[in-house]
Amino acid sequence: MSKRDYYEVLGVNRDASDDEIKKAYRKLAMKHHPDRNPDSKDAEEKFKEAKEAYEMLSDPQKKAAYDRYGHAGVDPSMGAGPGAQGFEGGFADAFGDIFGDLFGGAGGGRGGRSNVYRGADLRYNLEITLEEAARGAEKTIRIPTVEECGTCHGSGAKPGTQPKPCPTCNGHGQVRVQQGFFSIQQTCPKCHGSGKIIPDPCRDCGGAGRVKKQKTLEVKIPAGIDEGMRLRHAGHGEPGVNGGPPGDLYVEIHIRKHSVFERDHDDLHCEMPISITTAALGGEIEIPTLEGMARLKIPAETQSGKVFRLRGKGIKNVRSHVHGDLMCHVVVETPVSLTERQKELLREFEESASGNADRHNPKAKGWMDKVRDFFGN
Repeated sequence: MSKRDYYEVLGVNRDASDDEIKKAYRKLAMKHHPDRNPDSKDAEEKFKEAKEAYEMLSDPQKKAAYDRYGHAGVDPSMGAGPGAQGFEGGFADAFGDIFGDLFGGAGGGRGGRSNVYRGADLRYNLEITLEEAARGAEKTIRIPTVEECGTCHGSGAKPGTQPKPCPTCNGHGQVRVQQGFFSIQQTCPKCHGSGKIIPDPCRDCGGAGRVKKQKTLEVKIPAGIDEGMRLRHAGHGEPGVNGGPPGDLYVEIHIRKHSVFERDHDDLHCEMPISITTAALGGEIEIPTLEGMARLKIPAETQSGKVFRLRGKGIKNVRSHVHGDLMCHVVVETPVSLTERQKELLREFEESASGNADRHNPKAKGWMDKVRDFFGN
């Protein structure tokens, strides 16, 4: 099977700098590392592919050979001198440096240190009302956390027993793997970097040394927050492994559908039904706002769909603190459940207006003219 281009594997251009190559590899290694995807063969293959690409492109000699001859320039089986020299020390050091950066400075290195992992980030979906989003609020949420097991005091071993050094790595947490010409250091597959095994695990935590709990957290919601925005709470994610730092908690805001208003960024929209009498003769109506009722003057001859803007009656922007507007969409309501007398009056009105349709129904007249033009009459 032919190999993919190393630049394509890392997702960088051929003129990418050393920092860009390292950054791209770091991102892929974090995503596909076997310790983060223990049951995924696909992730393992992608991790190996990214590792091979980085080992070549991070070394100036190998990179030059690859740029000139392609894969043939760095294939040891083809005797490529520039690409086949000095791998173990250079890449092993770079590999250790990168995973030290990724996992808190103590992982993947030499000297038998256990891998240190930053805890995973958590997301919490929080639903609030439109009023709470507009004015701000404080909410109490319950989130999962992990605490030291009170039975084994974090050792993971059954009370009265002790963990034992891992026989695979002799307690180092790392094993050296020979892959043909190359030799690299990897996390021990048996103890997963801890350097120890637990023959008699604690019954309460199953040998993990930690148990799941629930904790409460106060979340302050700023006024003007919008749908999908996230609030970051540093250090409230999952705890780290082997002393690594905890992850963060991201509270994602979702705004409940409102019975009156629809939100468009900082503006609010609402529909306001009015009678045909008010639409024809004009008048004043009351409309709702987030601060209470307001009065709106309707001019005579207002048509359905007319939009009135009430400046400053929308939502205050969460960053600029400038208020949006309230857009009131007028809907002329057709009367229902008419009495015979009301029907008679409407017929009289229709007869009186039909003689001068151009004046009383200009839109209908214009529309009929367009229809006649369409059919060529």
